Amino acid sequence: MRVARLVATVGGIGNLRPAPGTWGSLAALPMAALLHLLGGPWLLVIAIIAVFFEGLWATTQVTRWQDDQDPSYVVVDEVVGQWVALLPLSFGAWHVGASIFALWPGWIAAFALFRLFDIFKPGPVGWADRRHTPLGVMLDDVFAGALAAICVIVLAGISHGLLGT
Repeated sequence: MRVARLVATVGGIGNLRPAPGTWGSLAALPMAALLHLLGGPWLLVIAIIAVFFEGLWATTQVTRWQDDQDPSYVVVDEVVGQWVALLPLSFGAWHVGASIFALWPGWIAAFALFRLFDIFKPGPVGWADRRHTPLGVMLDDVFAGALAAICVIVLAGISHGLLGT
């Protein structure tokens, strides 16, 4: 149970107050940068898949005998969702041979949009959240990350296409 709690809270980040989900999302940023620097976007994809399943296991373990299947201290889902939101930046930087840090406006957009979708839970995000299961806990953040990633792509297209930067 200790290992599951450590994974679910991302090493205790989920115990920070206020807004543990925001702390989890913030913690995901340097982790994503490191993964990108070590292995590019494909390592980030592998990490997303691996941590999704590890998070599903951990969430199942720590909520097994609880009524609340999505306690605020579980933030491994935020890490996975934030990484999904950052995927377009990782692939974009890799594709053009740019530093991942040169895309800093995209990092801000990915973070803000992911948090927005995670908090307000539109469409599929809300559907997954209403499952009230460990799978729903993980999926709602994956969906929020996917919506944020789509928005990041659109914003990049506007910025680089229409604004010519």
